[in-house]
Amino acid sequence: MSTLPPRPRLFHRSTWRETQRVTDALRTETVGGALLLGAAVAAIAWANTPWAGAYTGLRDLTVGPSALHLHLTLEQWASDGLLAVFFFVAGLELKRELVVGDLRDPAKAALPVAAALCGVVVPALVFLAVAGGPGGGSGNVLAGWAIPTATDIAFALAVLAVLGTHLPSALRSFLLTLAVVDDLIAITIIALFYTDRLNATSLLLALVPIAVFGFLVQRRIAPWWLLIPIAALAWALVHASGIHATVAGVVLGMLVPVRASVRDRGGRSLADRIEHRVRPFSAGVAVPVFAFMAAGVTVVGGGLGAAFDDPAALGVMVALVVGKALGVLGGTWGFARFTRAELDDDLAWTDVLGLSLLAGIGFTVSLLIGGLAYGPGSLRNEHTKVAVLVGSCTAAVLAAVVLRLRNRVYRRIALEEQRDEDGDGVPDCFEPEPEPAAAVTLDGRRSSHAGDDGRG
Repeated sequence: MSTLPPRPRLFHRSTWRETQRVTDALRTETVGGALLLGAAVAAIAWANTPWAGAYTGLRDLTVGPSALHLHLTLEQWASDGLLAVFFFVAGLELKRELVVGDLRDPAKAALPVAAALCGVVVPALVFLAVAGGPGGGSGNVLAGWAIPTATDIAFALAVLAVLGTHLPSALRSFLLTLAVVDDLIAITIIALFYTDRLNATSLLLALVPIAVFGFLVQRRIAPWWLLIPIAALAWALVHASGIHATVAGVVLGMLVPVRASVRDRGGRSLADRIEHRVRPFSAGVAVPVFAFMAAGVTVVGGGLGAAFDDPAALGVMVALVVGKALGVLGGTWGFARFTRAELDDDLAWTDVLGLSLLAGIGFTVSLLIGGLAYGPGSLRNEHTKVAVLVGSCTAAVLAAVVLRLRNRVYRRIALEEQRDEDGDGVPDCFEPEPEPAAAVTLDGRRSSHAGDDGRG
């Protein structure tokens, strides 16, 4: 009698090596998230004091050579320059996921990709429905449709750290992969939909330093004093072309080889060595400084009420809290229905709901797209900044409520994922189960199934 094959499992544990890599990456992002939150709180506090003019003056201070079209405000330097470093790290992470990570396997990649795509499309539709409803749709209000589409992984992990939630390794890996795909979609949206002008000459010239950078890293010729000037030239030319300069960061990151070769020292890939040096600067300096320059909005004296009266701001808030959760949860549920997959035994759909609410925390990329959509310093951009802050905090609180309900289960899973009874350095749950011993049947034949008594 034939038996049905077992159904595929959602959020099943990955390998121990992949789990270690995800844990190391998330640890750095958690520290960066705490710095990001501190910088944002400091900016908001300063912007709502009698000395708010000093904050605005600092943010709008212009520096840089005009001849190179780089006479920019400090806020622009933060969003165009420092965030290019952030997206360079995102490019490294995306390349690693595609080559040696979960995105390499189409079966494993399908779930986070489906959830990420739905987590982009549904919030955009919710924004358009709310912002374009009665009283909305006038002027450029709908230009901000992409603001609520990206998850801020650092902010989300900082929330998890405060909660003390022992999120299972499979869910942490899913959250990181979801954020990586989110970043790829976000940078594609920025390049395609938020490029007002295009200087083809500068763009073609940018291909030269990009090609040189790619040639050098492929040959493992990677001294910092050589790569940084080449990368800076590529960034400047992409900036001059009219395409947002953060695109240069992703492109350069994607060129770095992530597989170790005989030419790599110590058996570590060039991507690992570069990321080890660049990620702390990205998480500890670049993103917090951007947050400090972008998050300073006035919420006292009518600033908060004015934001709630703006249909664009309302659209952002509802899309982050409701749209993102519906998108990620709906994409995961639809994937399960389509593939007839089941959740792993230790997990429940409540866990997916909590994770989906957590994905509604948008900050870094949301603030960036808001400035591109409505113009830095514009009144509507200030309103959407308030909306991003309020929506992200609301999503964080709701996620905290849902995930705390399951924290006892998470603690039990965490203890199981740390148990190493054989002392080999690899937790037992990540080790492959031993092959069942072969049994000898009555007629002398061997059965591959333990416990098979040879009957029938």
